[in-house]
Amino acid sequence: MSFIRQYWALLRMNVGDLRQRLGLVFTIMIGVACAVGVLVSMLAMGVGARQEAIGNARPDRVILMTVGAQGPFQSSISKDVVPIIRDLPGIQRNAKGDPIAISQVLVFVQARNRATGKGIGFALAGVSSGLADYMPELHLTAGRMFRPGLHELIASNVCVRTFADFAVGDKRLMRGGEWSIVGNFHMGRTQGICVVFSDADTVLSAFGRDSYNQVNVMLESPATFAEFANAVKANPSLHVEAKHEAEVTEQGMKQFNGILNFVSYFVGAIMAVAATLGAANSLYAIVDSRRRELATLRAIGFSAGPIIAAMLSESILLALPGALIGAGIAWFCFNGFAASPFGFSFHLAVTLPIVSLGIGWALAMGLFGGVLPALRAARVPVTTALRAV
Repeated sequence: MSFIRQYWALLRMNVGDLRQRLGLVFTIMIGVACAVGVLVSMLAMGVGARQEAIGNARPDRVILMTVGAQGPFQSSISKDVVPIIRDLPGIQRNAKGDPIAISQVLVFVQARNRATGKGIGFALAGVSSGLADYMPELHLTAGRMFRPGLHELIASNVCVRTFADFAVGDKRLMRGGEWSIVGNFHMGRTQGICVVFSDADTVLSAFGRDSYNQVNVMLESPATFAEFANAVKANPSLHVEAKHEAEVTEQGMKQFNGILNFVSYFVGAIMAVAATLGAANSLYAIVDSRRRELATLRAIGFSAGPIIAAMLSESILLALPGALIGAGIAWFCFNGFAASPFGFSFHLAVTLPIVSLGIGWALAMGLFGGVLPALRAARVPVTTALRAV
């Protein structure tokens, strides 16, 4: 009998025999479901955080920072080069004919969490005129826009919900004295982080800074990015590089996502090891209960290869429904679930790629969990069957 025929005969026999061992079958499925559910749920945090961060990123917006800077806080752009950047080709102009390019400086300030009362740092962005042209998704929900030269702030609605003293009319003590909250806003699809804007020159003066961190530019179209970036490189007086807005946002999220992914895979690996050991123990029990029939099969001519292949296939098939159950539970319970670690609010997103990863994770558990039991099944001595006769 060929390898394939032996394999299919054994697999049909093994699967048909599972109804008599439902307790062991459910043990394997529950262990795999728990491992996959935990892994998918935790990976959904990273996916949701990324979707929240790049929700408003546009392909026609470009951020310029110092060459080699890993982020805006490592970048320093002199005031003298800003007019040169504004005159570069490919920049979109507003209704007045002015280029849509805003200078931005970031400084860290403290806020007090409403729920816990604890202080947390966040970035205050000082921006030059033209913010409304550059960010059309910014819509005031209360108050007005800040005025240049004054200690005035506008804060996102997330700030109002999460931290104290960010509603219109509130006062905040910061560098330079008392600052007034004159407006609240929301920012389209991105609502997860507290964002506060003020006048760039006022922030520079109050915090003793003399340079910007970045210059944000809106292009005429995404197709003009290459032209604009080449013009930046060709000008020897500019020591900056142009990056797409989404690229900079992704880079800023790298450390945060790295922490989430590490925790996800660490916890998922622990759960996977436990589920794999549980599956192996259950499969060992199944093999022991079949010792006589396995020995009989060996006696009538079945070879070790088909027995190992059929046992591994059975192990993988038992892991598959557990994977689907675990992914389904993760989707039902956590997809869209709100989370706010480190003051950053987002919704978990259970997507097809991480579900596929969870299923692959489960199949690997089934494979590794079935290796030793399969080898044991293939080594059942023929004398076991002969003694039974």
